[in-house]
Amino acid sequence: MLLNCGRPLPLLSHTDVPPRVTENFILTGYRFPNYSLRDCLLSAFRPTNETGNFWTHFLPIFVFAYYFVEMFGWDGAPDANAPFFYPMWNYFIGVFCLLMASSMAHLLNSMSLVVREVCFFVDYGTISAYTVGSSLAYYYYIHPRAGIVEKGDRNGSHLDLNHEHTGALSYSTVPEFDLFFETYYMPCACVIAIICVLSCCNTRQRWREHRYIIRTLVFLLPFLISSTPVFYRVLTRSPYSTTSSSFAASTTMPGFFYRHSLWLLASALFNISKIPERLAPGRFDIWGHSHQWFHCCTFLSILDELHMIQAEVRAILLNPDFLLPPTTLSRLPGPTVASTYGVMFLLQTTIVSIIVCFSWRASRIYGPQRDQLKDKRSVEHMKVS
Repeated sequence: MLLNCGRPLPLLSHTDVPPRVTENFILTGYRFPNYSLRDCLLSAFRPTNETGNFWTHFLPIFVFAYYFVEMFGWDGAPDANAPFFYPMWNYFIGVFCLLMASSMAHLLNSMSLVVREVCFFVDYGTISAYTVGSSLAYYYYIHPRAGIVEKGDRNGSHLDLNHEHTGALSYSTVPEFDLFFETYYMPCACVIAIICVLSCCNTRQRWREHRYIIRTLVFLLPFLISSTPVFYRVLTRSPYSTTSSSFAASTTMPGFFYRHSLWLLASALFNISKIPERLAPGRFDIWGHSHQWFHCCTFLSILDELHMIQAEVRAILLNPDFLLPPTTLSRLPGPTVASTYGVMFLLQTTIVSIIVCFSWRASRIYGPQRDQLKDKRSVEHMKVS
């Protein structure tokens, strides 16, 4: 039965589990890859080598949600379900799925070798979806022209943050950047996300020796592409008047971005170097190994990214009718269901298709080992008895 009862299964060393399950320099604390669902859930409260990996991404879900909802109480903020916040909700969906999928992958991966593969395929897929959620937030709030809204359009209408708009925003930038950001930015973010899923899923079936380096470098690419609006804003003058409250609010954005980047760099170093367990194999099997620090650093980077986006959202809300010289009118369509949720839905559909394909391949590779693992687990039960 899936929820069978029984005594807790013993934790094993790296020599007692299939090589597919082992991690470099982690010698003990392994769960045999044929746990029931109940065994997996209960293992969250046992000191296994996956316990810290689970909690370091599960608890941050609540921390992120706490800081996320703050902005809905700001003065001048529209309703939480207003189109103005569509990009933020897509960003929230991306972060929530990333943290939940990561924590569940580490908790449930010992049900079987096939389930293990599927868990981490989903994990990679949600990371890619998160990068597109970030890109949507960057596009609508940190776009080089974001937040600079014409006081009244050519027909004299005003911006209403509670309704969908097309052509509500007016700015002045370099034409080449306009072309990239308005035409290619989001398509590039989606294509790169799909490439990342394909590459990371492939590292579970080939290129095993260099899998950590490949995965880390692959996810460097969406960071560089998605962050181009931030690079532009950091390297150019603020679009807000230096005497405005919006300028004061937006000045914190670069600091949060630098910290966001620093935490990402730290997480990459932990993921590739496998420090500290590389220096003392066996000593950090349960607590303090590199993947736990990797999780902590990635969440801190996400938290600073949230504060960075919120700084720009606050700047927009504080000055929603800033007027640029009318000689350079250019339009950036406001967020709509199709341009936010629609983009994420199409991306998620594509990612799910990729995951199904790789899962099918994994079932053909590891499915035949199922009976062998069941027999071995029966032997382990007899030893415990």
